[in-house]
Amino acid sequence: MSIRRAVYPASLDPIHNGHIDIAIRASKFFDEVVVAIYDMPKKKLLFTVDERVSLAEEAFKDFSNIRVAKYSGLTVNYAQQIGAMALIRGLRVFSDFEFEFRMGMANKKLAPDIETIAIMADEKHIHISSSTIREIAELDGDVSSMVPEFVKEALQKRFAELHANQNSPGYTISIRD
Repeated sequence: MSIRRAVYPASLDPIHNGHIDIAIRASKFFDEVVVAIYDMPKKKLLFTVDERVSLAEEAFKDFSNIRVAKYSGLTVNYAQQIGAMALIRGLRVFSDFEFEFRMGMANKKLAPDIETIAIMADEKHIHISSSTIREIAELDGDVSSMVPEFVKEALQKRFAELHANQNSPGYTISIRD
């Protein structure tokens, strides 16, 4: 019997409660959900891929059918390599739908055997984005309602390091995560 496996691809810079909620909800429909962290997204990152993997592993440590991995290249190629049948995407607002629809159609052309499944964000997480969290945390705002405590601590530590380094050009918030 084959395993029903799905890939939930993301950059997770940082992982937040909305990401965690989508993965947990997706795990109810599949034997295994692989939270796949893209190693080199085309945006400025706050955390390295290994740090993002570590934070995600901590978030899902109590879920036996959620595994965390890093990957490179096309997401659909990675999904095929690990025998996944679906890609999981989270939707928050209408603009997410348009973006995810186009991405899903492109992925279907590249890998007709892999479905894209969109899960609507829970109402309590709809306002959360990694870029918003980074901006709030950089300005020493309270992100405790948006991320687990260990992520909040990692953000505080990273921004303290960046602020302490006066020679650093600084950190620029990306527009889309």
